[in-house]
Amino acid sequence: MRNTAKITTAVLAAGALTLGLSACGSDKSSSASDTSGPLVVAASPTPHAEILDYIKDNLAKKAGLDLQVKEFTDYVTPNTATEDGSVGANYFQNQPYLDDFNKKNGTHIVPVVTVHLEPLGLYSHKIKKTDELKSGATVAVPNDTVNEARALKLLASKGLITLKDGAGNSATTQDIAKNPKNLKFKELEAAQTPRSLDDVDAAVINGNYAISSGLKPAKEAVFLESATNNPYGNFLAVKKGNESDPRVKKLAKLLTSPEVKKFIEDKYAGSVIPSF
Repeated sequence: MRNTAKITTAVLAAGALTLGLSACGSDKSSSASDTSGPLVVAASPTPHAEILDYIKDNLAKKAGLDLQVKEFTDYVTPNTATEDGSVGANYFQNQPYLDDFNKKNGTHIVPVVTVHLEPLGLYSHKIKKTDELKSGATVAVPNDTVNEARALKLLASKGLITLKDGAGNSATTQDIAKNPKNLKFKELEAAQTPRSLDDVDAAVINGNYAISSGLKPAKEAVFLESATNNPYGNFLAVKKGNESDPRVKKLAKLLTSPEVKKFIEDKYAGSVIPSF
């Protein structure tokens, strides 16, 4: 049985408003301060917590690691909880997102080891090919800075839009230079994009949210971003200064083990790709 603590987005949002960087408010001694205690890791449910649960159930005991997994459904609280010591590490994000988060929030989170890539994809209940997307169609995209830019770059790579020169990891719809199909964009919280599929013509959805909503990226996406030279690999992260925590080192080794690589390949069948 999975030993996780599931936190809803609504509760997290309320907590973030009232508690700021103390969003979790739990006892810190068991996760960050006491390296002899269990390592508590904040993770998105799919695939991150599933991968960690595989390690907890099959590999951790032999490696001498007491691992606990906390599931979060948003992209904010795992970092604030890692910063304030409520958890010892997190596993859910990529480098462009972390760079933007640290800059905006004054946090000090650093990557430890890259584990996998979840290709971003365009999904639809109404079309199966790009050329079926009609003029004036509505496309949902994530509304956080990095994932919106990533979504727009994906659409640009398929010729649906053209971005202005220099549009980088903070690009928004205001950076669209050409829009030949006159697409309309609906900006939503990343976790909400799968739920929008009945209301829009297509949606750009993060891999973890696609999988957790029952979509099969490798089979059902209209198209996926390429894994070649992709900067969006997901990694284990900690607060700066905790990289040498022996528990973190043990987990980093397990996350990049042959057993975990096989688990990812077998379970996700190309929808999640090992990065090691």
